[in-house]
Amino acid sequence: MIESDFENRIVSTTFGSEDGEIEDSLRPRRMEDYIGQEKAKENLKVFIEAAKGRGESLDHCLLYGPPGLGKTTLAGIIANEMGVNLRITSGPAIEKPGDLASLITNLQPGDVLFIDEIHRLSRAVEEVLYPAMEDYAVDIIIGKGPSARSIRLDLPRFTLIGATTRAGQISAPLRDRFGVLSRLELYEPEELRDIVVRSAGILGIPVEPEGAMEIAKRSRGTPRIVNRLLKRVRDYAEVKGNGIITREVADYALQALEIDALGLDSIDRRMLESIIRNFGGGPVGLETLAATIGEEAITLEDVYEPYLLQIGFLSRTPRGRMVTPNAYQHLGLKPMMQNAAEQIRFQE
Repeated sequence: MIESDFENRIVSTTFGSEDGEIEDSLRPRRMEDYIGQEKAKENLKVFIEAAKGRGESLDHCLLYGPPGLGKTTLAGIIANEMGVNLRITSGPAIEKPGDLASLITNLQPGDVLFIDEIHRLSRAVEEVLYPAMEDYAVDIIIGKGPSARSIRLDLPRFTLIGATTRAGQISAPLRDRFGVLSRLELYEPEELRDIVVRSAGILGIPVEPEGAMEIAKRSRGTPRIVNRLLKRVRDYAEVKGNGIITREVADYALQALEIDALGLDSIDRRMLESIIRNFGGGPVGLETLAATIGEEAITLEDVYEPYLLQIGFLSRTPRGRMVTPNAYQHLGLKPMMQNAAEQIRFQE
């Protein structure tokens, strides 16, 4: 598998170059316009109203969950609801403690600082963040050697919103300093259909309810993917149809893009078929599988596997990855008796 396969996947949850313009124009600005994540929204509404009623800044928030579900959007909505400014950065962009100190000392009272991929902060940067979150102060070292001295600068009360797809990789001291923890879940098809209808209205794309639902069912429960598919289906509707996205047009377009009824693309199917044809359905080790299909093990684990595990097409066993009977049925293949018996044994 070549690297461009991964980079050009239309069903990838990774933020792509074309997503910037799409997401900026379609991003909701108010809580009532944000579709889905009802549990997280209801809790945040209460915390925001309580903070505004007391005239205080909101507690620090940690938003975690799979990529593409709207963590950055939700951070922007929180800032809007609080009536304050939003500053956006990411963990990898803050390389040195001085970078973070410069950022937080320029915040205004009540401002929201959003750090994406917060699990990738270095330990040295985290050490600066602890007193900033807890005591609203930052310690700056002036000078070097024996003459060095520390000066503590007071900070305005601000809200830190951290976002991560790997909550388990955040250190316990950092995680414990967040007052609000919200997990964002994958979306239901009905919620994604509503997002398609809303996005189509903003972009001026005529879409029928059945067409919107067809796109939603193949979007892996992810708003980022559903908006990306909407743009591609629109192209087919304009060139191959009459400009209106119907169920038939959506089905034709998505088949042409090799995205099946469950949202699997050619790369997903190639991975499953490789396990079946080369290893009898598994079990096979991650490193061996990665070498077989020409991809890095970390990419398989972080990009390809999660959705296949969620829909029950792949299982992890002590001996390696195995394709489940559901995947055989979806691919139209018949499992070997030996492999089926081994799957039953591992499930027990």
